[in-house]
Formats: sequence, C-alpha cells, structure tokens
Amino acid sequence: AQSALPHLTPGPFPAPLRTGTRLSVAIEIALGPAMQYLVVSAEEDAKQAIQQLKRKDIGRATFLPISAMESRTLSERGLEACRGYIGVASELIHFDEAYRGVMENLLGRTVLTETLDDAISMARKYHNRFKIVTLDGQVMNAGGSMTGGSAAKNTGILSRANELRRLRDTLADLETKLEET
Repeated sequence: AQSALPHLTPGPFPAPLRTGTRLSVAIEIALGPAMQYLVVSAEEDAKQAIQQLKRKDIGRATFLPISAMESRTLSERGLEACRGYIGVASELIHFDEAYRGVMENLLGRTVLTETLDDAISMARKYHNRFKIVTLDGQVMNAGGSMTGGSAAKNTGILSRANELRRLRDTLADLETKLEET
C-alpha cells in the first residue's frame, strides 16, 4: 500500500528510533499501538493518504503529521529521587531530531521504572498524573488504571532490531575468527 500513499516515511514508524536492549520492551509497551502509526510531514499529506485509503477501500491508519505534533513533557519535580526511576522515555531513546515533536508527544510524559512496586509508589506520590512503565512492560496509566501480564519476548520492532544488531555483531566476530583459523 506504500506506493498508493505518497509522502510517507518508509516503514510504520520512524526508522531512526533506537534504544538499548534493556529498554526495548518498556519502550515498545509505552508506545503501544503508536508503533504502527505512519509519520508524514504535514496534515495535508495525512489528508491525502486518508482519502486514498477511503477511496480504494483498503483500510484505516493513524498518521502523525510532524508539523502538527507538539512536544509534551513532564513538569513534575523530584522524579529522579524516586526508587527505581530510570528516566523519561523520550530522553532514553535515540532518534533523528526531525522527529522530536513526535517522540516527545508520544513519550514525553512517560517514565520508566525498574519494578511494578517502584511504579506504584511513584504513581501514588504523583497522584497518577502520568504514565509509568516498568522494564518488563507493566504499566501504571495516567488516571490510575494498571495494565500488565506477560509480554512475548523479542516480538516487537525494537526488540527484533536489537536482536538483529546483536546477531550481525556475532556473525562478524565469527567471520573474523574463521579467517584467523
């Protein structure tokens, strides 16, 4: 469908989004369905793509127009002193600067913590004003609801990208050792 939808960034999410293996599950959970959203330059591009989808009756999609995405960040103080605090999700990922508004809109009000107990404690202290995600993917949503359970390992885009990078490094090491042998 990409050829039918002009002006889209390749892939379902900005390719420059990267994070370390330790944070992959938490970032994927924090993004949730937004991992499948399509980034476009402007609202007009999204409008054209939506019209194409509708006209050809080929489904629905959510678009993130860079020109319209405003940064949303936390103003709460003292978070770093909380037990288990890792950081604000948008500050823990690597991305092309062109996507700053998109990334801060999606992750600028999400905090990562080590454990669910840490998340609950922080949520209570800050009266459930923002989303908190643990390293293993448990979520304290803004407003107080909780989401959790087991998450399939290495099934998300970021987890697979990190695994692919690790495998490429292993392959390069093995090729070097083979040549030396």
